[in-house]
Amino acid sequence: MSKILLIEDEVAIRRVLKKILLEEDSNNDIHEAEDGKIGVEIFGEGNWDLVFCDIKMPHQDGVEVLEHMMGINPDVPVIMISGHGDINTAVDCLKKGAYDYLPKPPDLNRLLSTVRNALTQKELVTEVKTLKKRVNKKYKMIGESQGMKELREIIAKVAPSEARVLITGPNGSGKELVAHQIHEQSERSKNPIIEVNCAAIPAELIESELFGHKKGAFTGAQKDRKGKFELAHGGTLFLDEIGDMSLGAQAKVLRALQEHKITPVGGDKSIKVDVRVLAATNKNLHKMIQEGKFREDLYHRLGVIIMEVPSLNERRSDVPLLADHFLNSIATEYKVHPKGIDQEAIMVLQEYDWTGNIREFRNVMERLHILSGNPISKSCVNKFARK
Repeated sequence: MSKILLIEDEVAIRRVLKKILLEEDSNNDIHEAEDGKIGVEIFGEGNWDLVFCDIKMPHQDGVEVLEHMMGINPDVPVIMISGHGDINTAVDCLKKGAYDYLPKPPDLNRLLSTVRNALTQKELVTEVKTLKKRVNKKYKMIGESQGMKELREIIAKVAPSEARVLITGPNGSGKELVAHQIHEQSERSKNPIIEVNCAAIPAELIESELFGHKKGAFTGAQKDRKGKFELAHGGTLFLDEIGDMSLGAQAKVLRALQEHKITPVGGDKSIKVDVRVLAATNKNLHKMIQEGKFREDLYHRLGVIIMEVPSLNERRSDVPLLADHFLNSIATEYKVHPKGIDQEAIMVLQEYDWTGNIREFRNVMERLHILSGNPISKSCVNKFARK
């Protein structure tokens, strides 16, 4: 069922459109407005899947109505209809956000095709927004400790800039979350953030992964393939575990950062790329530079801004918030009611040495959610937390 608004001053046209739309789907919820002013008021009061809007109407012109609706909710597809239109009017409507423009009387097949495509687009837009909310929730930073407050303040200052950021901190502390927060708060958030785990890719394949390759460049290269730099064009490239990258790959990354160009493996033409690079590591890069394992010039290129993510042991006051967050997210994942946790149990968790940081803590909360009663007690924590 779709919720559809007809803004049309001619009763006969509204009647015909309503009949067609109900024949297409008898469950469609059709609402009518006899002029533009009323149409804008009704549009602002509901969540619509589709709108038909006439152009020549009393009280308010259809193009003005379109502008008002786009200002309220630009995600709703609007089909403009008119018996007096011309190509200039149609182009103007499309420029201002209309999904399509149909002349009166509309061709039935074209009208139905346009309606189906518009409703499909609306569903896709809604689905993308839902998925983006889930992603944003996944990368939400939990905690009100002083360390987390300071980290958020730095992110808020750095994110709007184009500065490269080197994120340091122990394993499992949440470096990936910081990278996503920087991206989401930046001007590049409408474009993708592409992640590369440098530690998970064999040294002989890292260059192909980053810069792409041409067909026949090496055994198994059966077709051209874009690299992560090119896929991140206009957005952000997150190089996780940068300390595990080979020296050869480091040299090519440095060149890409200097020249804003890449050359695919086996290729002879360079490709311009517009990418903001964020990097992360749990290694001591200063020590690696001294040992000749990491390029000092690359370190300075990457570390315009250096952020240190605190370990969980440094932010024990966040344990209650983290416990609540993970118990709720785990319950949602398992499609069950979330479990509570006793204050005494929280106190025990705050005393642990969290060598695995947030990643370890999340695993412990999942184990407790599965094995403990409700609420999770101190005895259950002592029994199951460190199994």
